[in-house]
Amino acid sequence: KIEMNRLFLSRKPYDIKASEARFVAAMRENAIYQYEHCPDYKRILDEAGFDPSKIKTLSDIQYIPYTTKADIRDTYPFGLFAVPKEELVRIHASSGTTGKPTVVGYTKRDLAMWTECVSRVAAMGGATKEDVAQICFGYGMFTGALGLHFGLENIGATIVPSSTGNSEKQIMYMQDFGTTLLVATPSYALRLAEVALQMGIDPKKDLNVKIGLVGSELLTEAMRTEMHKLWGDQMIVTSNYGMSELMGPGVSGECLEHCGMHINEDHFLAEIIDPETGEVLPEGSKGELVFTSLDKEAFPLLRYRTRDICVLSRKKCSCGRTLIKMSKPMGRSDDMMIIRGVNVFPSQIETVLLKEGYSPNYLIEVDRKNNTDTLDVSVELTPEQFTDTVKGISEQERALADAMRTMLGIGPKVHLVPPKSITRSEGKAVRVIDRRKLHD
Repeated sequence: KIEMNRLFLSRKPYDIKASEARFVAAMRENAIYQYEHCPDYKRILDEAGFDPSKIKTLSDIQYIPYTTKADIRDTYPFGLFAVPKEELVRIHASSGTTGKPTVVGYTKRDLAMWTECVSRVAAMGGATKEDVAQICFGYGMFTGALGLHFGLENIGATIVPSSTGNSEKQIMYMQDFGTTLLVATPSYALRLAEVALQMGIDPKKDLNVKIGLVGSELLTEAMRTEMHKLWGDQMIVTSNYGMSELMGPGVSGECLEHCGMHINEDHFLAEIIDPETGEVLPEGSKGELVFTSLDKEAFPLLRYRTRDICVLSRKKCSCGRTLIKMSKPMGRSDDMMIIRGVNVFPSQIETVLLKEGYSPNYLIEVDRKNNTDTLDVSVELTPEQFTDTVKGISEQERALADAMRTMLGIGPKVHLVPPKSITRSEGKAVRVIDRRKLHD
């Protein structure tokens, strides 16, 4: 383990040649562990008629039933935990905005593993012990802030735990403390650059931020380009992936080649399935990402359906790492909107906006009128784009609607709105309002 940490922290390639036998053994041990330590998992496996001790090959994973977010909520708060509460040293939970929160927990060993995984991801993204890392995730029950905090601290970076809010003060900290690394959602990182400019501070010249470790939201290539436009071409922008149910941040992350996110597959076994049928798909197929944790103690999950749509690949990475890669999520199976029979992902709309030179501040509103789905997209203009002539605005709206129709296959109604008129978010940005359910 000491040697592994040395490799990660020096940013040398991590070359794991995990054989199928190793995965099979870990998968079997984890399934047996859950069966013996978690009554609710025992019930789930018994109902499926699955005996975890019979796992002999990697293909046997197909017989393990999937775990979903509903399973976690239905056993709230500690039903799927495999250790008694006395062995927990940390509890986190989701916001619970759509119902009961999903609760997760960690033993001391779990926290050590989590810290190591985040350190790997941060090092892949360019972080070193010389960095001053300002963490603009909200501290609290959310896993993002503390996950990145301890992972970067483990590397040796100096931590500025500024959390979210008071953007002007965030900029002051960057100036006064010499922040070199920013942890934030992509939308808040862009917002901070916008605030700096309003304060008369050029992020490219007057701040020293060289690395952006962004997460918790999808980072499109168009948005990465926007980050470079505001923060400077010298800024390294990498995305990292994780979710509370699995561990938090640190499940996977981009290296400096920007060609996918390396999964810490010595801790997480990944699959791609058809989101409709549940069928396991071959490597290179686009589908829903499923993870099985291989060595967690408090909250190990079997075949957890993430709802994220992506592709897995073992193509050689020029960085030298041999860990399997996942593409950046292309959307979520549960975030996909079916509008007049067409599958629409918010990321598609964002890609069009940034490609056409518009800001990433937008709001999608879906409704139903006269039994027909409607799609309205409000897009905030920059001060340079804003015009007070009706004709000018109408022409821009028409051109942007045509570009979206080409991408989506359906034509939305586009509304260009004045600068700073769309509410900003310091956490995950609210991009979609779907009112159709009000008519059901």
